[in-house]
Amino acid sequence: MGQVKHIFTIVFIGFLLSSKAQTPLADDPIAVMLDSLANRKILEIGFTQPAFPKNNKYHFNADSIPFYDDYTYEARLAKLDALSPFDLVYNSHVRGFIELYMMRKRTLVSRMMGLAQLYYPMFEEVLDRYNIPLELKHLAVIESALNPNARSRAGAQGLWQFMYPTGKLYGLSVTSYIDDRSDPYKATIAAAEYLKMLYGLFGDWQMVLAAYNAGPGTISKAIRRSGGKKTYWEIRPFLPKETQGYVPAFIAANYVMNYTEEHNIYGAVPKKTYFEVDTVIVKEPMTFEQIGAALDVSVEAIQYFNPQYRKNVIPPGGNSLCLQKDKIGAFINNETGIYAAIKAQAQQNEGLANNNIKEIQITHIVKYGEKLSNISRKYGVTISDLKTWNYIGKRGLRPGKKLMVYVKQLAPGKPENTEVKAGESNLANNTPSVNQDAKKLADNSLQTSSDSKFVYHKVKAGDSPYYISHRYGITLDQLRDLNGLSKNATLSIGQMLKIKAVVK
Repeated sequence: MGQVKHIFTIVFIGFLLSSKAQTPLADDPIAVMLDSLANRKILEIGFTQPAFPKNNKYHFNADSIPFYDDYTYEARLAKLDALSPFDLVYNSHVRGFIELYMMRKRTLVSRMMGLAQLYYPMFEEVLDRYNIPLELKHLAVIESALNPNARSRAGAQGLWQFMYPTGKLYGLSVTSYIDDRSDPYKATIAAAEYLKMLYGLFGDWQMVLAAYNAGPGTISKAIRRSGGKKTYWEIRPFLPKETQGYVPAFIAANYVMNYTEEHNIYGAVPKKTYFEVDTVIVKEPMTFEQIGAALDVSVEAIQYFNPQYRKNVIPPGGNSLCLQKDKIGAFINNETGIYAAIKAQAQQNEGLANNNIKEIQITHIVKYGEKLSNISRKYGVTISDLKTWNYIGKRGLRPGKKLMVYVKQLAPGKPENTEVKAGESNLANNTPSVNQDAKKLADNSLQTSSDSKFVYHKVKAGDSPYYISHRYGITLDQLRDLNGLSKNATLSIGQMLKIKAVVK
């Protein structure tokens, strides 16, 4: 009966099977996400490449790339379809994505299979809790190729590719230090809630997939244009091009993750699987370097298991740390001693342990001719930060557009949200009490040396590169160039900084 349903669906939607697959383009978003796994650093940190199994199930040679006809693909998908609430049909579009995975991107699929051993058990646990079909774990395959640091050209981020507004709606915070969209667990919870909401709207899992990609408004518009049709294949001609390929890609992902051995592909072996890692809440701010020194673990390993942290820093506020179980055990057993050992150093870590520093949100209004590079230099943030905090869009910046910017500032008397006009700084004219305090601090910190041609500033508690450059009327680039500072450099209390040449 399932086979009859399967054949009827294909005939109904009008997709004729052909020996020629509809091959996705090289810049297809799904192909781009797969390519994000081409970075060898991922393999070196997370995996060991397995030796080819000589006694493999189908007696393939190591370099064999099996090829199958339409009937074989169709029969295999029919078996999966019989056990699935999704309509796993087969057609030339599905075949195109199967060949993308199984022929053109074989090495990357092997890495993706290794990542699946780290993330799939957690996906299944969350999806089951929300009473959502477990096949939706494969949705992350086409969204991000299971790369938690994947970022789309439109600005979507993480395993489940949340845009900033949607992520915020489902509790995913984005700050200078943390992007919850890249937190595997938090993002999976948000994805489950979003998927369940979409099912409540459309009552059909295939339509849910399309809505996850294009947004529920786009799907509702396609339903109206189709004359009220209610299935994906019926409204497909009225959907954006990318969404037209989205469900075929999901069907292909279901095939790929179930039939890798038949295609002579074997997963990279993860150094640690989901069942070999654990999580602890960190009560004090600390850097990855401090954690690595305390637990004898590399910074790269900490980055691999904690992709949500953007600057190799766990900020204050009770945030999580994920590592292999023996390292988490060592952390718990020595937690008090670790905090005590790094407390003095943490007090010097700009913007984290210093209670006089707060990260505040300001609004920058774009003026004519401004570019992201100009704005990023103005506030001492990166272009990537600006894109994360704001949806820029294909048209780029437009005069009058309001941009959210997070900057560090002394806490006393400073409101949490201040609108700043183009060409002005929130520190310049709007906060006289802070300016007076800062001026006094700058004056007391300014030093000259008889054998030097420069005026120097002695770094005090609360200083930041942005703050110092603004006080002395120089640019961040000038401050960095004079002192050989990198863009992400932190300052230490007592550090002497060149400010400008002395005029004699």
